[in-house]
Amino acid sequence: MKRRELVMAAAAFAALPHAQASDDAMRGAILVWAGSEPAPGVLKIEIAELVENGNAVPVRVAASEPVVGLALFTPQNPEPEVVHVAFGASVARPEFGTRMRLARSQRIVAVAKAADGRCWQTAVEVIVTLAACVEP
Repeated sequence: MKRRELVMAAAAFAALPHAQASDDAMRGAILVWAGSEPAPGVLKIEIAELVENGNAVPVRVAASEPVVGLALFTPQNPEPEVVHVAFGASVARPEFGTRMRLARSQRIVAVAKAADGRCWQTAVEVIVTLAACVEP
């Protein structure tokens, strides 16, 4: 790599937006994904309320009625959007499981979107004793 290419790459990287961890960033990400403010409703989040290590936390999200999408959001991670999952109309009880990193103790929010545009959300507080993905 030539010096000029390195300088150009560094300048492009510096121009990228920096991740912001906040409740406002999470609410904004939810509004962008859902299209409206979600009401409390038809979701269940299965996650340990006390997590020893935030590097790989198992989580499962399930909706009790058909939806076209499920998503997870966190306000204290560098990026508030954790995952978005799409479902077909024939899925009667949509659900997914994954592992995620948690920067620190925080509220995890799951959001569901129905085909007709209705949205629901639920949240759970998680205490993390050993944090992950913390920016210096």
